[in-house]
Amino acid sequence: MAVMTHPTSRATADLPAVEAMDGPAAVRAVDAFRLVYAEAFAEPPYRETEADIALTFDRFHAEAAHPGFRATLARTAAGEPLGMALGTSLGRRSGWWDPYVAPADRPRTFCLLELAVRTAHRRHGLARRLHDALLQTTDADRILLTVHLAATPARAAYRSWGYRTIAEVDPWGNGVHAVMLLDRAATGGDQ
Repeated sequence: MAVMTHPTSRATADLPAVEAMDGPAAVRAVDAFRLVYAEAFAEPPYRETEADIALTFDRFHAEAAHPGFRATLARTAAGEPLGMALGTSLGRRSGWWDPYVAPADRPRTFCLLELAVRTAHRRHGLARRLHDALLQTTDADRILLTVHLAATPARAAYRSWGYRTIAEVDPWGNGVHAVMLLDRAATGGDQ
């Protein structure tokens, strides 16, 4: 998979294009991902600094090298980045998710690492389009994510999309996060 434009219907024809990307394509678009991320996560409750953003994008390059890495990016027709989502299959890797994903479940679990939309483009369904396009790139039946407890709109969106909270943790020392799981096998793969 290099770059694939998410199909649009007549109802979404006026909306920005959403591209699905593998790791190498996402690395080529890293500046667009960084711009969206920096704007979205500078806000409360995250308040990420330039140092935080630099660390995140050091990890971005490492994650993008993983064969299970996938990303989606929304841009205007002129190329202005509006939103992004990225994630990776867990495979046999271990990490913060170890207490929540049994080793036997890792090959069928995809971790949604980031989902962000720039401020001026929120509340128009773009986050859902980015999320759904990203999930179309994986056949994993379990989708795992973390979201800051104070990010009430994001948590509400995830719940409305079928996620349920399975734990509350502070894995990075920057506030309590809900660990949320979407079990697509239980919902008939609707997501």
